[in-house]
Amino acid sequence: MRIDVFTIFPELVEGYSRASVLGRARQGGILDLRVRDLRLGAGDARRSVDDTPFGGGAGMVLMPDPVFRSVETVEAAEGLPRPLYLLSPGGRRLDQSLARELAAAPGGFSLLCGRYEGVDERIVEHLCDDELSVGDVVLAGGELAALVVVEAVARLLPGVLGNEASIDEESFATGLLEYPQYTRPAEYRGWLVPEVLRSGDHGSVARWRRLQALRRTLQRRPDLLAGRGGLGEEDVQLLLQAGEVQLLAEHGYDASPGTAPAHAKDAPHAPH
Repeated sequence: MRIDVFTIFPELVEGYSRASVLGRARQGGILDLRVRDLRLGAGDARRSVDDTPFGGGAGMVLMPDPVFRSVETVEAAEGLPRPLYLLSPGGRRLDQSLARELAAAPGGFSLLCGRYEGVDERIVEHLCDDELSVGDVVLAGGELAALVVVEAVARLLPGVLGNEASIDEESFATGLLEYPQYTRPAEYRGWLVPEVLRSGDHGSVARWRRLQALRRTLQRRPDLLAGRGGLGEEDVQLLLQAGEVQLLAEHGYDASPGTAPAHAKDAPHAPH
């Protein structure tokens, strides 16, 4: 997987991506991450990349010429993995589904990091293919957002993680938040690891984990359940057996024992 990142602060991206998961993926030849300095596309001795906005206003805006030059120079010399995404609050929001989509992209993709008050709109309209957002928050620049995208994608590539089975069990993999995790010691400051996890009964452990994932998702992220059509009958019964009558009722499910779950259209949806 090749990913090109265009930024005026290449050291920020390089520093993080040399370590941990990304570092191993790069060293192992699984991830071909190429960090590009946008200042190399500047046409003056000071390597200027920004200017004041037309119409006035606070801050600076990345100029089109250095960005176009940087991208087109790479494209002509080495080819450029497309699409080229601008990291922007107005872009398509990154989630696990999109990360999987990007990880499966043939030939990889590229990222453009904005800075200051943003980029000249002609870059958006005539150079980039699309926009990505890591959430409804404004950052000083796109570098952190780019690293979020790169890591979310890289860890899905075969051979990157030591235990790839963990991908199938983590949060969002099945539309649920992940169940709680524990490790040694079994008792710490009087707090015990749940007995079921020490029982050796794999069926009971799986059932407990499913229950915890359902409970946590219903409490914290009901929108995830709404997005997958609501709870299935087996999951409703599992929660009922655990005594979660009130929790189910709060989220629009008929909590009477033995009843089928509320239809997906009746289940409440969290705001987008």
